[in-house]
Amino acid sequence: MSRLHVTNDYVLELNNVYHAGQMEASTCLEKIVGNSSVGVVLKDVSVEVHGGELMAVLGSKGSGKKTLLDVIARRAQGPTRGQILLNGVPMSMRLFQDSCAYVGRKCHLLEGLTTKQTLYYAAHLTIGSKVSSYVKSTRVKQVMADLALVHVANHGVHSLNQSEYRRLAIGIQLLRDPVVILLDEPTGDLDPLHTYMVVSILSNHAKKYNRIVVLSTEKPRSDIFPFLDRVTYLCLGDVVYTGATRMMLDYFRHLGFPCPELENPLMFYLCLSTVDRRSQERFLESSNQIAALVDKFRMDGRPFRKCAVSYADHVMETEHRLPLTAYGRPTTTQVLTNLMSREWAVMWNCGSPIGRNQFFLRLLLLPVFFFLLWIFYYDLPLNQQSYASRNGLLYSCLAGTMFLSVASTVAVHPALRTRYYQESRDGFYFGPSFILARSLASLPLSMGTVAAASAIIYFGMPISTNPFQYLLFGSTLWAVHYFMEQQTMALLMLVKSSFNAALTSLFLGIVYLNVGSAMVRAIPGLPDYLYYLTYVTQSRYAAAVLNEQHFRNFSSLPSVLNATLSIPCPSGTTFSNYGCRYSNGTHYLMERYHLTHPPYDDDLRFWLNFGLNFLFTGAMFFANIILHIVPLPAFVKSKFRG
Repeated sequence: MSRLHVTNDYVLELNNVYHAGQMEASTCLEKIVGNSSVGVVLKDVSVEVHGGELMAVLGSKGSGKKTLLDVIARRAQGPTRGQILLNGVPMSMRLFQDSCAYVGRKCHLLEGLTTKQTLYYAAHLTIGSKVSSYVKSTRVKQVMADLALVHVANHGVHSLNQSEYRRLAIGIQLLRDPVVILLDEPTGDLDPLHTYMVVSILSNHAKKYNRIVVLSTEKPRSDIFPFLDRVTYLCLGDVVYTGATRMMLDYFRHLGFPCPELENPLMFYLCLSTVDRRSQERFLESSNQIAALVDKFRMDGRPFRKCAVSYADHVMETEHRLPLTAYGRPTTTQVLTNLMSREWAVMWNCGSPIGRNQFFLRLLLLPVFFFLLWIFYYDLPLNQQSYASRNGLLYSCLAGTMFLSVASTVAVHPALRTRYYQESRDGFYFGPSFILARSLASLPLSMGTVAAASAIIYFGMPISTNPFQYLLFGSTLWAVHYFMEQQTMALLMLVKSSFNAALTSLFLGIVYLNVGSAMVRAIPGLPDYLYYLTYVTQSRYAAAVLNEQHFRNFSSLPSVLNATLSIPCPSGTTFSNYGCRYSNGTHYLMERYHLTHPPYDDDLRFWLNFGLNFLFTGAMFFANIILHIVPLPAFVKSKFRG
């Protein structure tokens, strides 16, 4: 693999680049079968920009600005011809991820963190392990100073204004000190003052550190003109002009298009490079004029494109230094540790409303629900007439664990998922690392909330004082909780809408419960196709463990109720025998599961169900890992990216 050689001068070159891509919006079916309308988006584009320069790519909507940046970053979908070179090395996706950076138009940050925390974790996720923690901390402080973020260092991301939020997104990419940084519409949603501020900061960064900065914009203001070393005008994929900004005025004046006094030259020549669609006559006239300008620049534009901006024009002396990208990437262990720490930092940031919400949802919601169950069931008698009520209690525990796991996951995961899609595209880490870190970070939280909830039911009623019984009850519910969390995360990888993902996961949970648990309808009474379907639902095994634990005696483990105590149920219907349906717990389980007496080993069946319950959880985790490894269609991933 070719690597970029560190030098005091960097040059990004595009030579005769063509790119074909999607021309118009496609239906969902067309996207799936790959039958979208395709056309030439970039036509014979040749551009050159040097270290220490800021270049603006200008053009109206649909001119190819974003496609040009995507082609340079090797992100564009579709065939590309021509050369893209960085210091003579062909640009590949790996080279771009190692030495360059891309700031998209939309960037979703984790709002539960502060500005300083956001940069801290980004530094530890992107800067190589050879760089000390002290250097990384120093780099964070330097970036905050360069981007004028020091005064909001301890402010939550959710409280930042648009300009601060945008500068923070840029700062995340600048931490690695990339040789080239591409920015798609970095000032699109900013007011004039902050537009000027952001462009001046980027210009200062390019000159101070000898880096290449390329940004796109649709509405350039006149006050940013002095900061632009180069401009590239695009019209429907053709280059109208590319070269030094100070030579642009002379070039167009020589062609008979002088910029009027008191006119914004950037906008004036942007209008000149835009097709006028107000009438058919103007459309034809402007199209012919632009075609002539494109042909003229192809013949005579090479000196303007190749002209280097003199360093004498720079406002300060350039600092030539080794970019941090030269020190490689963090190790997998460091990535996992920092992803987990970042997730916990969001939740434990109780000064943020996002942190407080996550703390309640992930740790307190399930115990609160189980406390409500305790209020409702606390005087449950220990006799055979309580079988139906105990069945309701176990069903409520199982259903509440499943549904509240979905609720907490849907509230937490979407922001992490969107951040993952953006960071994985930048090469920070990839799917298996993300899902493994998410699962490990969630592990102690899910265990803690299920343990607390189970203690409320088990010791508060009390159901049993046997600690081993409590561990069996809690671990069974935890396996269900974790399974539903993994299932919901898998759905959220494919479905952007949290509401739709939650509905789907809840629907599946309802099916698991009603078909497989035997708590709504006895399994022997199910139609054959549903009976066999129960074997592939986790709830069959989880509910069997809970029911057998409460209603059957084992040689090694006593049940909660005295299951061997037989109580005669007289015939007839009188008030005295009302509710006398099951003489003991074994009869109850025989009706629900059609369990038989020996030669089957009751203990063996119980522990087999217990193990299969956990097997489903492990299988869903590994399925989630595989889902994050298998390449997904581009139109699925594009929903989550800026």
